[in-house]
Amino acid sequence: MGLKRTWRGSEGPRDPLLLRVGVKSLKALPSQIPETLGDTIGKYYSLQIQKAEPWQQFIQKARIWGDRWIREVRPKVTLVVRMAASVANYDYIVDWEFQTDGLIRIKVGLSGILMVKGTAYDNINQIPNQENLYGTLLSENVIGVIHDHYVTFHLDMEIDGSDNSFVQVNIKKEQTSAGESPRKSYLKAVRNVAKTEKDAQIKLKLYDPSEFHVINPSKKTRVGNPVGYKVVPSGTAASLLDLEDPPQKRGAFTNNQIWVTPYNRSEQWAGGLFVYQSQGEDTLATWSDRDRSIENKDIVVWYTLGFHHIPCQEDFPIMPTVSSSFDLKPVNFFESNPILRTRPNVDNDLPVCKPAASG
Repeated sequence: MGLKRTWRGSEGPRDPLLLRVGVKSLKALPSQIPETLGDTIGKYYSLQIQKAEPWQQFIQKARIWGDRWIREVRPKVTLVVRMAASVANYDYIVDWEFQTDGLIRIKVGLSGILMVKGTAYDNINQIPNQENLYGTLLSENVIGVIHDHYVTFHLDMEIDGSDNSFVQVNIKKEQTSAGESPRKSYLKAVRNVAKTEKDAQIKLKLYDPSEFHVINPSKKTRVGNPVGYKVVPSGTAASLLDLEDPPQKRGAFTNNQIWVTPYNRSEQWAGGLFVYQSQGEDTLATWSDRDRSIENKDIVVWYTLGFHHIPCQEDFPIMPTVSSSFDLKPVNFFESNPILRTRPNVDNDLPVCKPAASG
């Protein structure tokens, strides 16, 4: 919640709950902002409580004179394609969300029955300090085991055609010269086109910020930018296992979060055709180490979404769903904001619940 100015039915849901807000005045005296000011266009100065779901694409307001405002708001409409699968004791929910601004969000939710093992302990006070449970005591005689989950996506991008390139855009600091400016530093973008597969083996680093673009060098906007989409990571995880550990050799696709390979019909499964008991000889990592050319080629981007799971008591006996996601976002793919072509909603467009039948 926060201090929010809202027009009912446009900037917020149709029936938001509005609360009065206590604030300090410019003289540091306590004052209260009422729910409404009672003017003709129904402005509200308030805290707003609403469902935690996206609903607006953009808001633009401009004061023209006095207390009159011009506002532009567009609704966010999302088409969701959902797939749910039960894999052993876990349930996986994969949502592909197609949004009207061109963004595609891929979200993975995990639920199901936790992997557990037995123990003689029924209270943590019984556990010797030197003993590691490799998990959490969840209930009497039950330990939830620490583990990870990795879901790898095969993304045949085809940005406005087959011949694409992968570009890592590094954000760098540039120091100013003495006396050049009151500022000490600026930010600049350094673009590096990946020539071969090893150039596109990416480990995400917060301290080395980058963007990851897939572009079509032969297709340009009217001002000359190559059209493209970018992979936008969110919360993810990297494997901590030894590279020679048998599970890690079979799951070597988790060694990086992003890989790029040339399209090959026989290379569709990151873990190979036969994962269990393999020695990792047929995995994404093996294919990528061939270091084939990927510049201006029909390429595939592989993104691995990872979860570390240290169980807690709320996960037992059945887990609430936890989710993470990543985005595919247009970058110079459109000439301008595509939402400008969307009609603004009016009150009659908003959903109204009505009884299906009258008795």
